[in-house]
Amino acid sequence: MTSYQTLRARHITDFGAATAELLGRLDWTPERLAEHRRTELRRLVRTAKAASPWHRTRLREFNPEQLDVQSLAELPVMTKDDLMANFDEIVTDDRLRLDRVEAHLDSLHGADAYLLDRYHACASSGSSGRRGVFVYDWDGWTVAFLGLFRHLLGRQAGGPPTRMAVLGAAKATHQSATMPQTFSSGVVQMRRFPLTLPMPEIVAGLNEYQPSVLNGYPAVLYALTHEAVSGRLDIAPGTVVSIAEPLLPEIRAAVEGAWGAPVLNVWGASEGVSASSCGQGPGLHLSDDLAIVEPVDRDGRPVGRDRAAAKIYVTVLFNHTMPLIRYEITDELTVLDQRCPCGSAHQLIGDPQGRLDDSFQYRRDAEVLVHPHLFRSVLGARRNVIEYQVRQTPTGADIAVRCEGPVDLAALGDELRAGLARLGLPGAEITLAPVVHIERHGSGKLKRFLPL
Repeated sequence: MTSYQTLRARHITDFGAATAELLGRLDWTPERLAEHRRTELRRLVRTAKAASPWHRTRLREFNPEQLDVQSLAELPVMTKDDLMANFDEIVTDDRLRLDRVEAHLDSLHGADAYLLDRYHACASSGSSGRRGVFVYDWDGWTVAFLGLFRHLLGRQAGGPPTRMAVLGAAKATHQSATMPQTFSSGVVQMRRFPLTLPMPEIVAGLNEYQPSVLNGYPAVLYALTHEAVSGRLDIAPGTVVSIAEPLLPEIRAAVEGAWGAPVLNVWGASEGVSASSCGQGPGLHLSDDLAIVEPVDRDGRPVGRDRAAAKIYVTVLFNHTMPLIRYEITDELTVLDQRCPCGSAHQLIGDPQGRLDDSFQYRRDAEVLVHPHLFRSVLGARRNVIEYQVRQTPTGADIAVRCEGPVDLAALGDELRAGLARLGLPGAEITLAPVVHIERHGSGKLKRFLPL
């Protein structure tokens, strides 16, 4: 097995070459972009039929050489339930059995690691509340990162080295914890500030690091604006990046007011689909060269431009290790009927809507704010916890968990209590109850965090 540092050094070298290529794609003409999507769609489906038993059966009646973006709608839809129930038959490398990938994820704590010297894996509950596991090969991991951040990297090109502070997940099962470790380099330096740290520690670390780019969840960015206004946080980022949650107008205004810096909004999913703002106009550019996005209503009917979709069907063009073809994601997006002033042919979407996962506020000797990630990072790391819902109580939380297989609920509770104690809530009362069903909204989405 090759050492992690050797693999990472090789990955950073490849990342530099890929960055130039993917930045160039932002200037492609509509015709070149359309041809690329058609070519990559056919190549993806050929791979899926040849190397994935599940897709071979599912797509047996379809000829890849006749597929294009329009006829893609004739293919059946796949869901996260399909993925997790048929994982071993969907991946195109026989070594990537779900048990092996889950064991790899279980071994991760804060540190990045390669699987079989080639792959990266991550887990996410996503907007549906159902846990999913996703695998990327060497090039796919690079492309997934660039899909999220190439607009930012393009803005930074030619200037001094970027110093990015990443306010995200603590555990390396989440992309926001792992990608910065893989790709941090002398040109783009990335330092992680896990959201499980107490706010005073985050503030002290940021004051010491002095980032040129501040990248984090909107709820945390908003809390940091108050730290800046109070004088406790003394940084001057040139750019702020909002990721992983809806960027509400009041949060954007607070961030711009605190630092006078442009705010780039980034939307992405663990499945590999992404969009990001360029800073030259409203909305976000879909990564049209990397995925085909079909906005649909609740019943799966196509939704036109300037109308909010209830969900999307995504075909990820670059990840041949785990072919996701017309894969359902219940994010509500609106594709805009306009072009960006920057001139890019990549489609624009409006700022993704929805509501933030609610933070919990507790009152002890001082007010303690607990971001939902503290719960999400612990519960989402358990392979047998399929769904969960956290209900705040005055002294802690009551948590319903739907499990498929054994889960050590006592150890789970101990880990959550320890995390809350680090934030200033010693002796928090945590109850975990196994359930067979968790009530959902009419849209099918699960409200995972219920504050007082």
